[in-house]
Amino acid sequence: MTTAYIFDHVRTPRGKGKPDGALHEVPAIQLGATVLRSLRDRSSLDTRHVDDVVFGVVSPVGEQGQVLPRLAALVAGYAQETAGLQVNRFCGSGLEAVNIAAGKVSAGGADFVVAGGCESMSRVPILSDGGAWTTDPAIAFATHFIPQGISADLMASKFGYTRDAVDAFAAQSHQRAGRAWSEGRFSRSVVPVSGLLGDVLLERDETVRPQCKAEDLAALKPSFADMGRKMGFNALALRKYPEVDAIEHVHHAGNSSGIVDGACAMLIGSLAAGKAAGLKPRARIRAIAEIGSEPTIMLTGPSYAAEKALKRAGMRARDIDLYEINEAFAAVALRFIEALDLDPANVNPNGGAIAMGHPLGATGAMILGTALDELERTGRSIALATLCIGAGMGVATIIERV
Repeated sequence: MTTAYIFDHVRTPRGKGKPDGALHEVPAIQLGATVLRSLRDRSSLDTRHVDDVVFGVVSPVGEQGQVLPRLAALVAGYAQETAGLQVNRFCGSGLEAVNIAAGKVSAGGADFVVAGGCESMSRVPILSDGGAWTTDPAIAFATHFIPQGISADLMASKFGYTRDAVDAFAAQSHQRAGRAWSEGRFSRSVVPVSGLLGDVLLERDETVRPQCKAEDLAALKPSFADMGRKMGFNALALRKYPEVDAIEHVHHAGNSSGIVDGACAMLIGSLAAGKAAGLKPRARIRAIAEIGSEPTIMLTGPSYAAEKALKRAGMRARDIDLYEINEAFAAVALRFIEALDLDPANVNPNGGAIAMGHPLGATGAMILGTALDELERTGRSIALATLCIGAGMGVATIIERV
């Protein structure tokens, strides 16, 4: 098998996913073209040698449909020989795109693949694509479906994460992201997004609040309490988890991932392809894994996916220098840290999706790129990125700096 290497990566800043957000006027295809163009230009890459562009897109409807990565590549000026593939593994789609790209290269089926994702959540709202799990009562009942926010509150209730604990974690995410931006830790990889007239619309992540404190979040009302109590989802959760006395609703907009717009792209290829193109690899992909987990609680998959990837790499949790986990909800990250007995200082040191937002199809590849930059900044070697996924799944990727 050929080893797959990461040669470079870029991302847009993440814009507030609402009509008044800085990136609302930019369609997803243009976000994708922005990062594809930047990745090509930074590497002076002859795109005739890029076999495929694999993008995660979680709501592939409307202007995000029709195999967006192929069209984005054409808009960006890539060679017509470059194909495109659109994938959806819910929140894990961006990292799944990376893993697919690595698999293509490792199997000898591609020389270079650009992997990443994009999502314009201000223009194509979450759940725009529908689906039986949330719309068909028979399917929902058979699989013990509850909305993801209530799953997060179920997780907090089951594992004992208090409102104070989740708010403290959320405030820390904002503070770490603010410090990272102030120290220029993202400057190498974030490319500005411009409008049709060339004016810069956004240069920095729009939702970071560096001065956020836990006491500021304490005034926010839980987001899922009424839904859980009045619509019967709490009762369904407790039926599945009778060992839990009651659902404590601790999550709200301030300690959950933000809805944002954004895109990213990562160049993955073989050592031989990189050498021929005059490119130096930055990291190699050591192991990948995906896993299914219990679908009602839904969000416990990251630790299981990480353990599976670690086993494939012949490693243990303590062998990883740096972890990046998507902060879908504060309880998800707290459970991951507890399950693997990690030092919290080595998990999301530059903040996460609570502060910077979660552009669904792109986040997985974004956090892997963040991990790579942090390895290089600190001189450390090995990182693991992972995400929880709707319907009870997890995905993980281990990289080693070279």
